Amino acid sequence: MKPNPAEIFKVLGVNTRIKILELLKTEGPLGANYIANHLGITPAAASQHLKILKHAGLVRSERKGFRIPYSIDEEAMGHCHDVLSEVCQCECHVIVKRGERGVNQSSLDALKKYKKELEKELRVIEKKIKDVEANE
Repeated sequence: MKPNPAEIFKVLGVNTRIKILELLKTEGPLGANYIANHLGITPAAASQHLKILKHAGLVRSERKGFRIPYSIDEEAMGHCHDVLSEVCQCECHVIVKRGERGVNQSSLDALKKYKKELEKELRVIEKKIKDVEANE
């Protein structure tokens, strides 16, 4: 089930939840206590944020003994990416299609920022690939 776009924006309107998603994205499945310690919040606060993220469909959890590790729901996050791309204001896709002509300084800055974001994403993907290959 795809999360409701309005719900996504509402849930992601809290900086701590963004930080939790970034942490899960870079480190993989984590428990609420680890997340709380890493972000400097109480375990109860971390649990509440995780509950909201889970209710919105952005994270999932699976009990493993006494631990309940949370992880990103990659399909839901892909949907979030699609929703956000639809309202993207940077026009990076237009600039790339037009080629070099028509690129001004602000759009050049936007492209450089976008490039850095893509490079960061690529590093995360490469780490996931190595992790999967190491477990095979």
